[in-house]
Amino acid sequence: MKRFSTMLLLAGLIATTACNNDDKDNTPTVMQASATLNGSQEVPANSSAATGTMTGTYDKGTRTLTYTVTYQGFTPAAGHIHQAAPGQNGGVIVPFSSVASSPIKGSATLTEADAASLMAGNTYVNLHSSTYPNGEIRGNITLK
Repeated sequence: MKRFSTMLLLAGLIATTACNNDDKDNTPTVMQASATLNGSQEVPANSSAATGTMTGTYDKGTRTLTYTVTYQGFTPAAGHIHQAAPGQNGGVIVPFSSVASSPIKGSATLTEADAASLMAGNTYVNLHSSTYPNGEIRGNITLK
């Protein structure tokens, strides 16, 4: 019986030390999203005096991005969230339903690929105007 108790204790110690709580992904489930928008971040850059911000949250569990975009100094014609690295132009992943007034609010469930781009810092908010149809102000989205 003493030998069995010793073996049971030893097995318990081995099992306990094997569980070291070494999770690879320690980022929170819900993260803060933000961007500062201006013409100098457009590709190519422009001299627009317009500015804007994006704030929101990203829920990794549901892949839901919730956003509020504000702008001032111009009248946008369209707006989107695009996928591309800083300094690059890319395709639309989240179209804004209306940009008629600030703030623009909404949410979107991202695909796995688009969520990976967001997590990697490869997404940006872009607001377009008649003066700058390819984009008047832009800002890359960062997560914290």
